[in-house]
Amino acid sequence: MPSDKSTTLYPDLPLTLTEAGTGRPCLILHGGGGPATVAGLSSHLARTAHAITPVHPGWDGTRRPAWLTGIDDLALAYLHHLQDRGLRDVLVVGSSIGGWAAAEMAVRDAGGIITGLVLIDPVGVHVEAEPIRDFFALDAHGVAEYAWHDSARFYRDPETLPARQVAVQRDNMATLRVLAGAPYMHDPKLLRRLRRVDVPALLLWGESDRIVTPAYGAAYAEAFGRGRLQVISEAGHLPQLEQPEATFAAIDGYLREMAADPRGHAAAR
Repeated sequence: MPSDKSTTLYPDLPLTLTEAGTGRPCLILHGGGGPATVAGLSSHLARTAHAITPVHPGWDGTRRPAWLTGIDDLALAYLHHLQDRGLRDVLVVGSSIGGWAAAEMAVRDAGGIITGLVLIDPVGVHVEAEPIRDFFALDAHGVAEYAWHDSARFYRDPETLPARQVAVQRDNMATLRVLAGAPYMHDPKLLRRLRRVDVPALLLWGESDRIVTPAYGAAYAEAFGRGRLQVISEAGHLPQLEQPEATFAAIDGYLREMAADPRGHAAAR
């Protein structure tokens, strides 16, 4: 059964975590929509791994210290958490800004703690020909149109939501603006740094994502030393929600390949 935990990473930075399963440690990082967007993914991975799913500071009512103002700060905090626990051979899975944080962790991982990456429709890099959609400029209809393959199924009218849920979403978006608002949704230096990341990186992409397109994903995967792009049909920015079976199957296949030949998971160009 999953267990909720809290730990103090720095004197002013408590972390809220959910952990489940045993085996290889797997850090699962949510996107701007909060931890609920990776709950099913965490449950799936916990069947065969030790799934560690934090709530990013500032999301869902958790505390964000004033100095934590960028995804790089978040990445270093999670790296320090892994180091403090003495974890090795860690798989990091990240969705959207969680994927960005995972990539930032990988370029800073001088100790070789991380041995695999799964990035699901991540933002975080600048691709000249494929600009990132201005999420903050979209209303609820716009988010549904650009982020989902089946927008009618996933659109939620804010007027019908409980006031508490609306307040949490508003606070989450305020935190997202602080961490990823300027420069908008990317680190200008990250793309060129990814070539130095020498762990197999699987980038999963919803075919219908129009926040960051599959073409953006192809450039992202190409930037890694050992990156590979796999497109999920009939899915948008969160394929783990729209097409969970296909997403989980892609991750399971990647893990089987790594287990069979950790160095043989070469980039598929």
